[in-house]
Amino acid sequence: MSRKVRRRVSRRGKEKVDYPEVEECLVLDDKGVVDWTKLPDDTVIQLFACLNYRDRASLSSTCRTWRTLGASPCLWQVLDLRPHKCDALAATSLASRCRDLQKLRFRGAESADAIINLQARNLSEISGDYCRKISDATLSVIAARHEKLESLQLGPDFCERISSDAVKAVALCCSHLRKVRLSGIREVDGDAINALARNCSNLIDIGFIDCLSIDEMALANVLSVRFLSVAGTTSVKWATVLQHWNKLPNLIGLDVSRTDIIPNAVSRLFSSSHSLRVLCALNCPALEDDASFVSNTNHRGKLLLAIFTDIFKGVASLFADTTKQERNTFINWRNSTAKDRKLDDIMNWLEWILSHSLLRIAESNPPGLDNFWLGQGAYLLLSLMQSTQEEVQERAATGLATFVVIDDENASIDGGRAETVMRDGGIRLLLNLAKSWREGLQSEAAKAIANLSVNTNVAKAVAEEGGIDILANLARSMNRLVAEEAAGGLWNLSVGEEHKGAIAQAGGVKALVDLIFRWSIGGEGVLERAAGALANLAADDKCSMEVALVGGVHALVTLARTCKVDGVQEQAARALANLAAHGDSNSNNAAVGQEAGALEALVQLTQSPNDGVRQEAAGALWNLSFDDRNREAIAAAGGVEALVALANSCSNSSPGLQERAAGALWGLSVSEANSIAIGREGGVAPLIAFARSDAEDVHETAAGALWNLAFNPGNAFRIVEEGGVPALVHLCSSSLSKMARFMAALALAYMFDGRMDEVALVGTSSESTSKTVSLDGARRMALKHIEAFVLTFSDHQAFSAAAVSSAPAALSQVTESARIHEAGHLRCSGAEIGRFVAMLRNPSSVLKACAAFALLQFTIPGGRHAVHHVSLLQNAGAPRVLRAAAAAATAPLEAKIFARIVLRNLEHHQTDPSFLSG
Repeated sequence: MSRKVRRRVSRRGKEKVDYPEVEECLVLDDKGVVDWTKLPDDTVIQLFACLNYRDRASLSSTCRTWRTLGASPCLWQVLDLRPHKCDALAATSLASRCRDLQKLRFRGAESADAIINLQARNLSEISGDYCRKISDATLSVIAARHEKLESLQLGPDFCERISSDAVKAVALCCSHLRKVRLSGIREVDGDAINALARNCSNLIDIGFIDCLSIDEMALANVLSVRFLSVAGTTSVKWATVLQHWNKLPNLIGLDVSRTDIIPNAVSRLFSSSHSLRVLCALNCPALEDDASFVSNTNHRGKLLLAIFTDIFKGVASLFADTTKQERNTFINWRNSTAKDRKLDDIMNWLEWILSHSLLRIAESNPPGLDNFWLGQGAYLLLSLMQSTQEEVQERAATGLATFVVIDDENASIDGGRAETVMRDGGIRLLLNLAKSWREGLQSEAAKAIANLSVNTNVAKAVAEEGGIDILANLARSMNRLVAEEAAGGLWNLSVGEEHKGAIAQAGGVKALVDLIFRWSIGGEGVLERAAGALANLAADDKCSMEVALVGGVHALVTLARTCKVDGVQEQAARALANLAAHGDSNSNNAAVGQEAGALEALVQLTQSPNDGVRQEAAGALWNLSFDDRNREAIAAAGGVEALVALANSCSNSSPGLQERAAGALWGLSVSEANSIAIGREGGVAPLIAFARSDAEDVHETAAGALWNLAFNPGNAFRIVEEGGVPALVHLCSSSLSKMARFMAALALAYMFDGRMDEVALVGTSSESTSKTVSLDGARRMALKHIEAFVLTFSDHQAFSAAAVSSAPAALSQVTESARIHEAGHLRCSGAEIGRFVAMLRNPSSVLKACAAFALLQFTIPGGRHAVHHVSLLQNAGAPRVLRAAAAAATAPLEAKIFARIVLRNLEHHQTDPSFLSG
């Protein structure tokens, strides 16, 4: 059993190292390899100390020696259960190692219930979050089993089911209690607080935060208290506070942030309390709205910390040496060798209450605080992020992740705030935290990096600082929370085209695919972020191939088939759509279609109640329909019926959903059988409605679908019956999109080239006369606007010059002015090309000109499918017909010139080596 050992040397005092250093006395061979079994015991213990309890247990199972060392009491003094599901069974399995456990962090009610099974009776600190479901009974039992408890912290979320009864039980059982901080209790009554005063003589730090009601008078009985926080607590009776709290002999720090305290109350507290040194009052509207109070800096030698004060300058005033830079006050204090215990207690308390209040303020995001965040709030969070208190570091990182967010739903952030963090050196600090061996810090730092990276400048800085490699490594974590936030970071970074290749190079693609398999159950947040990142990466051709290579197609199809969470379904469908978008450059389109259950799953997702899911599923089916086999398989899976139903149901939905619904029908309608089925299922009416849309993408896509449908005479007649002619005429003449006008003109040309007439006669009955008149009127209207459309590409001077000259330059000038670049992406079948050739013989001069104009677009050299179209024209005998059209005396000038250009295009391709080799 041998592994390579990487060593890290740090300069003490210059760099903070957040994990133990491995002894530099290892004997390595020429290859730098050491036998792990021969490491000194103390070195192994140091290595174990860098691991979470799960990994320690895993390594301990490798051999007897490591099993013994892994159970060393020094390794099990601190335990963080938050990232893991810890039920009674898991806790019981850990019990043998937890006899000397001192500090425990947990998350959620299930872990709280399991704590007693650890049998860690020597516990001195318990800290929990996500405590909404923790009951009085659970907290009372925890207190009864841990009589040596000195610190109890539950929050920052609300402890809704905990009442004064549980607080009283804690007071009765835990007489050694020195610190109690509880968030969101509905009421803390006098009996509970008096019990704390009587039984906990060493209680110096109390926090009843975000409570609905507290007994202010009873708090005055806790004479030992030095630090008190009632931040966010409502209905505080300030008159009672002023009457009684000034009698607390040891009260040094008071936190009233986010309360309705008034200026008079602050002034009287400062004047009446002899021991009080620091009052923290962040985000107290009554203070901030009082201009005279804001401008008053005389607080009787006491320190007021508020939004409108210079917090760094205020904290610096606590120290005798005021010559050092004020903004580095917290850093200077931590690095100071001269320690003052009382001052250290104040600073540690300040770090805690500031990190808590700043996070709460960031979460609520009240208006009017931009100057605070840009001026000192962001830097304050960065300073707190370097605290020696892990909990403070985490909350500061979470605060950074939160205060930049404007709209979480739409991933919108405040660019100014994000770039302030970057300018103040926040990116390097966050990346260093992300490299910590502590998983709590890893997840919160990764979350901040993810949110900040929505800003393109920050994303660039993250990449330049090596953040992509760090996030890709964290995405491999067995800790769900860490992996989730890392995947979120890669998701946001992958928006930038310049970062996609770097993510793939760092192994990020495989890490993301592996996450889908690892957290297929119970990891919805991980799955959505991983699928979202893969969707962005799949938009790049090379990354798309990498996604498929490492099993991404199967992973994403599995998500689309089995996951019931809207966000996951949406991102999985989007990823499959992007994978299928590279039909000409790789085989992913076919691969997605061939994956078992893929097409059926996407068809099913078009029926989702969530618009985002339906939009991405329709988009995926649109892209997949470019493959001939996929197109028929989608129809066989019920795709025609599902997409027609989707089109009919989304008349009031977003343009994005309408575009993709129309696009998927456009893709399917390339097949004549599908086209007929779409018409039969009622697909014409919603497509006509989309053609009337003001959104260019919507009406352009609808025009494409109607063009395909109009090839079939029965569908052409349906379009007339459903009122489609005015809609297409409007597009043909008014759309800003050349492609929409072009395809609308072609649809009208199909409808009135004579093939629909027989169907119209069969379809008429007693109303034959009126319908015939109606068709004649529609035909005249259509031909008039087709002619007008073609003429917009006909420069009279250029056409006249081309008519009398055989010089290539003259035709080239006409071609360039007539060219619609996007039309080069259209691919026609042999039957469609044959129809345009037949139109060249049509008695209508308008249709002749339109057909020649269309063939010009399809054969211009350099067009995506030009070679294909030239081959079809050759097979259809088109050169003879084109020559006749070009020479016809009665043909309009436009038809003649366009026909000559098409002939020239054919000649060009016939001499082109690529055409000859094909």
